[in-house]
Amino acid sequence: MTRPPRSVALLAAALLALAACGTGAASGNPGSSATGAQAQAAAANPDLDPGSSLGGRAAPDFRLVNQFGQPMSLTQFRGQVVILAFIDSQCTNVCPLTTVSMVAARQLLGAAASHVQLLGIDANPQATSVAAVMAYSRAHAMVNQWDFLTGSAAQLNATWKAYNIAVQIQQGMIDHTPALMVIDQRGREQKIYLTQMAYASIIQSAQVLAAEVASLLPGHPRLASQASLAHISGLAPTSVANLPAVPVGSVTLGPGRPHLVMFFATWVAETSDLRGQLIALNAYQQAARRDGLPGLVAVDEAATEPAPGSARDYLAHLGGALSYPVGLDTAGRLADGYGVADQPWFVLVSASGTIVWKHDGWLPPRALETAARKA
Repeated sequence: MTRPPRSVALLAAALLALAACGTGAASGNPGSSATGAQAQAAAANPDLDPGSSLGGRAAPDFRLVNQFGQPMSLTQFRGQVVILAFIDSQCTNVCPLTTVSMVAARQLLGAAASHVQLLGIDANPQATSVAAVMAYSRAHAMVNQWDFLTGSAAQLNATWKAYNIAVQIQQGMIDHTPALMVIDQRGREQKIYLTQMAYASIIQSAQVLAAEVASLLPGHPRLASQASLAHISGLAPTSVANLPAVPVGSVTLGPGRPHLVMFFATWVAETSDLRGQLIALNAYQQAARRDGLPGLVAVDEAATEPAPGSARDYLAHLGGALSYPVGLDTAGRLADGYGVADQPWFVLVSASGTIVWKHDGWLPPRALETAARKA
């Protein structure tokens, strides 16, 4: 079955529910270990949710199964701080950002991470099988790092409702509240965070999350590292960007000549024929050279990859050469500057650095040729 394009957005119903839960995001405190200056920077950062208090109310229990088919309930994790996220098992946009921030937050806690449990609950009503949550876990190297829970439609609906998570399908697209919650050792809800569609702020989100968790753990452990929580600007098409290339060298993007950029990540292989699509793009590059169309540059969104060498390893075993360069957006600033909101994402840029066309999802080479003539 063809995968429809997916978007994850905060629905109006969720906004109403969250407004009743506690203070607004701008007034949240990013954790006891943050300085006043850091808290102010986080509150002023439009790409970072510093969190909203949930008042310490009891977190609703649930009975679901994980990616191994094992029964799970929230009560079995009493004594641990739980980081609970609602994840679409076939998501290709904001959910991978949430997943990376969860893992990074636990890493920042060092040895204290042994007292932290990562949980995901499936928020895709069309992909609720154990196989679906296992596939997402494999694609993001999370199989043994968390428990990704699913269940029957009735069980999931009851859980979403209990946690004020809005989930709906509109024109074939899954919309759900991109929520992540921190639950303390006594099973009480402490904070809620809404993942923003911003790649450069993933590690900042992890730091805010880790600081909140550390404030709940015995001894309030210090984080392994801390960076500024001030806004990180994206690299727009009007700026020159030099990216490391795969397998070696560099790729330069910027004004001066038109170009077509295709953003992707290796985990897209979970939901589409990534290998086939990458090789098929050779046909576009050949047509571009023949007809003087904008050249193609592929950019791996390394900020969301499960490991630093994911793109290199994947392309090394692709089974076919690519006739276009592949760069690595290691910090996510290029994706933010180009307005990337999904994977894959095509952007056509004019010689002046103006975005003249963009597209969410794969397209055949001939369709890309037609679009490229707009530059």
